[in-house]
Amino acid sequence: MANEDAAALAAVGPRLRALRHQRGTTLTQLADLTGISVSTLSRLEAGSRRPTLELLLPLARAYQVALDELVDAPATGDPRVRPKPIVRHGITFLPLTRRPGGLQAFKQIFPPDPSGGDRVPQTHEGYEWLYVLSGRLRLLLGDRDLTLTPGEVAEFDTRIPHLVLNPGPGTAEVLSLFGPQGERLHVRARPAVANPPIDQ
Repeated sequence: MANEDAAALAAVGPRLRALRHQRGTTLTQLADLTGISVSTLSRLEAGSRRPTLELLLPLARAYQVALDELVDAPATGDPRVRPKPIVRHGITFLPLTRRPGGLQAFKQIFPPDPSGGDRVPQTHEGYEWLYVLSGRLRLLLGDRDLTLTPGEVAEFDTRIPHLVLNPGPGTAEVLSLFGPQGERLHVRARPAVANPPIDQ
């Protein structure tokens, strides 16, 4: 049993390195997310630093994985994501994906905010896709001013100045996909033929 425990602990470092590379995260980015120094993270991945609960808990939070996944505990078989709400500018973000890098999915809840307060359009790297579930959404995108209603979709390059508001009167709920490296979502432009012709 002691040998099995030692082997499991020895495998933590390579697993952490593989997870970080898979997510496209640098040691510096991970240090910023976790508060753990770059040198400690590097030694942990190399196996020269013993993994402790104090180190593994913030790493599990940063990678949005169960602690069991970092130490290769037996699978629980539960694929459910349990989102923890994040609130910015009064908007509630519910992360629907577990990993911090790559394409991210969110449910966003916008309270009525016709003026947007003191917010101004922003630009940043990436690509965003929005689907309105309920309510209305106002999208200021470059020189365009669009209102989206339930069932409508917008897809845009986030390097274009943009601002998303809820003009009211009620709450608006939105599904959002965001690709920090500019990944685009490809959706079918028209429905597939229900009964395609059979070649004779």
